[in-house]
Amino acid sequence: MKGNIAYCGLACDACPIHWATIEESPDKKTHFRKAISEVFTALYGQELPLDAINDCDGCRTQTGRVFSWCPQCPIRKCAIERKFHTCAECGDYPCAGLQTVFKSDPAARSRLDVLRAVSTDAAGPKSKCAT
Repeated sequence: MKGNIAYCGLACDACPIHWATIEESPDKKTHFRKAISEVFTALYGQELPLDAINDCDGCRTQTGRVFSWCPQCPIRKCAIERKFHTCAECGDYPCAGLQTVFKSDPAARSRLDVLRAVSTDAAGPKSKCAT
């Protein structure tokens, strides 16, 4: 499977926050961040200030550049604690936390289902999920 996929199955390469990160033009970066703020406010009814929309290389990155929400994400915390590449490796897949993600992005489930189906881990899922 091509691309950068989050623990929960979201496609980082399709994320406007990631697009703003890789954009070289300062004007276009600002445009992306304004649009992200507006969409976030419309979807969640909460204001997302432009300074909260930082560079992000995806929640699985080792560089430390992750969206301001990522360090608080319970799904990310769970996967990191269990040393999973994605939630597809979890014995409790799909957990309640993932169901919330899947409601807003059904393709996230499809991505994880594919990863789960083609897993070469003969031992099966590693452990239970805490979310």
